[in-house]
Amino acid sequence: MTYKCFELDPTADRDIKENIYEKLAKKYGMSIDQAKANTENMVNMAKEVGLDYQMDTLILTNTFDAHRLTMYAKTKGLMKEMTDRILHAYYTESKHIGDHDTLTDLAVEIGLDREAVQKVLASDEMSDAVRADEQAAQQIGVSGVPFYLINQKYALTGAQPTEVFVQALKKVIAEEEEKITVLNSGNEDGVVCDENGCEIPKK
Repeated sequence: MTYKCFELDPTADRDIKENIYEKLAKKYGMSIDQAKANTENMVNMAKEVGLDYQMDTLILTNTFDAHRLTMYAKTKGLMKEMTDRILHAYYTESKHIGDHDTLTDLAVEIGLDREAVQKVLASDEMSDAVRADEQAAQQIGVSGVPFYLINQKYALTGAQPTEVFVQALKKVIAEEEEKITVLNSGNEDGVVCDENGCEIPKK
């Protein structure tokens, strides 16, 4: 699986006074109580898979620099680790992930060099990579997260049950097996082919 960058609100400030309930109520035209109820559903779903979301103390912020940091971590082979650490810091530890010192500390925790990370965050490095991901997302119609694209063909949006993913993956596997069968048909010399080409058997 590969992570891609997507900001829910690219116009957000780095420091936001509103809490998550106030922000949701304003964005979707609902009451604070409704926003809390909707959020509680997400918290309960997270608990079912072992995640501890602390929404009451969550600190809203602009996430562009956090995205830039994950793209930098990708160049070091640590994108998954950086993404996981940032998400845990945000949802569980109530850390300010728009703050450069906080981001730097998180990056060091997963093995990135402090000075190198500080240099990245102080510049506009990796901005183009983030924007490229966001432009690609826009082109395929992504409007929210989570959004999963399987084999550049099947899209799953929102918090879906495990069975939905299983069905989608089974469909993709079946299609791939069918491709290989078609490519292999007519090969009398034991040539093995797939979508990447053919392998000539050793004699």
